[in-house]
Amino acid sequence: MSTDSMDGGEADTRPKIEVTEDAAEQAISLLEGEGLDASEAGLRLFVQQGGCAGLSYGMRFDDAPDEDDTIYEHHDLRVFVDPASLKYIEGSVLDYESGLQAEGFHVDNPNVVSECGCGESFRT
Repeated sequence: MSTDSMDGGEADTRPKIEVTEDAAEQAISLLEGEGLDASEAGLRLFVQQGGCAGLSYGMRFDDAPDEDDTIYEHHDLRVFVDPASLKYIEGSVLDYESGLQAEGFHVDNPNVVSECGCGESFRT
């Protein structure tokens, strides 16, 4: 298990997954609403096969990270990413958007070469 934090220390050259403050606040609120402890549990961000472009994002809360997960900590939110998903989403930013049309989490992924028309799936 490897960890990454915004709390300083030695420079880490690995591509990171960033989380905006808005996304972290929303996720922590939902996590605590599920009765989970934010100091142990976290948001799992993963990539799965599916959608018209081939890949789609998935998110869920987990009680704890898996042994081979990379753990990112931003604004007191722990984000767990498995090794298979990391190669597709490294360098991404997780944000929370709210507006008239839609509200929810959005992944800004620099590795995407095309997305489907509805924005639910992508190809790298």
